Amino acid sequence: MTSALIIFVRNPVLGKVKTRIAKDLGDTVALEIYKRLLSHTHSITKDLAVDRYVFYADFINHNDLWKNEAYKKELQTGSNLGERMKNAFDLLLKKGYRRVAIIGSDCFDLTKSIFEEAMEALEKKQVVIGPSLDGGYYLLGMTIFIPQLFENKNWSTESVYYDTIRDLSNLNYSCHLLPPLSDVDNGEDCKKYEALISLSYQH
Repeated sequence: MTSALIIFVRNPVLGKVKTRIAKDLGDTVALEIYKRLLSHTHSITKDLAVDRYVFYADFINHNDLWKNEAYKKELQTGSNLGERMKNAFDLLLKKGYRRVAIIGSDCFDLTKSIFEEAMEALEKKQVVIGPSLDGGYYLLGMTIFIPQLFENKNWSTESVYYDTIRDLSNLNYSCHLLPPLSDVDNGEDCKKYEALISLSYQH
């Protein structure tokens, strides 16, 4: 296999996930919503024709929905999100993969077809990026290791996508843009999706 997908997840522990949703709806609802997002991410990735890697934030779980025979498992390393993503890309590109993409588990709009568009784009472009409406990105893919994309960023702010695009322009890398999508980060975001409304209304 020449292509790989990195899935960044948090371990679904009460009080440790979706803290902005928890402020609006409480820890229990936030955990249930995060589990629903994990389930969605699993459903759109389980049949992809790539090697799938789940990178856990705190500890590797060998008995969860990411079955060991279908997903390879790693632990995120680094002091911030940028370092953790950079280290994950570095690890897989050094394994010899020709195309590597990363997603999180926050985008309920992400589909299998969008990911397939991303991997197809990497046949012609060096980088592919899917902008989030909040100013970040829901997917980043590349064919070569570009550490600058993970440095000098204010992570989890509205400037991340634009700073990344600026880096790509300054470094003269070719880039394919995917359609903008929404992340689910707070209580208001949940109300956009029928599958999450019932959970948020339990509050």
